[in-house]
Amino acid sequence: MKHILEAQHFTKRLIGELFEKAEAMERVVASGGSQDLRGKIMAGLFYAVSTRTRLSFESAMLRLGGSVIATEQPEAFSSEAAGGNLEDTARMVGNYADVLVLRHPEEGAAHRAAAVSTVPVINAGDGGGQHPTQALLDLYTIYRAFDGVEGVSVVVMGDLAHSRTIRSLCYYLARYSGVKLALVSPAPLAMREDILDYLGRHAVTVRQIAEPGDEMVEALRSADVVYQTDLPRATSGEAEHFAFRIDRRLLALMRKRSIIMHPFPRVDGISPEVDSDRRAFYWQQMRNGLYIRMALLRMVLGPDKAGGATSSVGLS
Repeated sequence: MKHILEAQHFTKRLIGELFEKAEAMERVVASGGSQDLRGKIMAGLFYAVSTRTRLSFESAMLRLGGSVIATEQPEAFSSEAAGGNLEDTARMVGNYADVLVLRHPEEGAAHRAAAVSTVPVINAGDGGGQHPTQALLDLYTIYRAFDGVEGVSVVVMGDLAHSRTIRSLCYYLARYSGVKLALVSPAPLAMREDILDYLGRHAVTVRQIAEPGDEMVEALRSADVVYQTDLPRATSGEAEHFAFRIDRRLLALMRKRSIIMHPFPRVDGISPEVDSDRRAFYWQQMRNGLYIRMALLRMVLGPDKAGGATSSVGLS
């Protein structure tokens, strides 16, 4: 059985195929949807609250003619409330659905579910681990904005230690040549060593910036992509918090052709005054989540899967 659990399982070739299918899904949506997954059922198990990921997966399944069953916080009113476990729940879902989309607060939960599931499991975010489908739509947004990914200069800002989206995105960016990556965050929230080691092994040019100043200004001035994640208020002072915030002050430093991204939910990492700027790509980013997740569901369940019911185009 094949699953979508982590970013490093996607080859550059497979990402390219996925992006071609996502572009086709844009046309499918524009034409009113399809019936490619008619008769298929997607189960959503969201142990952690989700709006964008859950709704985009559900919309993707419905636009492909499939059906959805879903629940939030199943541990509160299921067998798990009486001492049951995730593995039993994953086994149960296989009786009712053809694919399981799982959001869980514990890192590694998606792997645990996949180890026992009789249907494909898609990781919709596991604690501070990974969020591979979010990072795919992020990468797709970059790909569409610059007609490719090779050689892009990316600044990621905010809480990098706990951002599963940024962790997954780093794995994807390492597949491409000439990528330059600036990691901007206060030292206590810096990127974890496992990702730094991975980037180093894949010859990605990386620089870490721990405080506002000339080095951060230089990085923003040369960036094609500025990807912001909010700093938690509990670990940053007021001055530090707003020093890393994207507002008119930082916007003035950026290239006219650059793009600004954010995984949302947004607290105050990007000022609302940025929303009307043409470089604010986070709205397109959200829309791209629909196309990417439609393409992924097709690859797992539909005509695009290879080798029968238990294969999904090389996914692991």
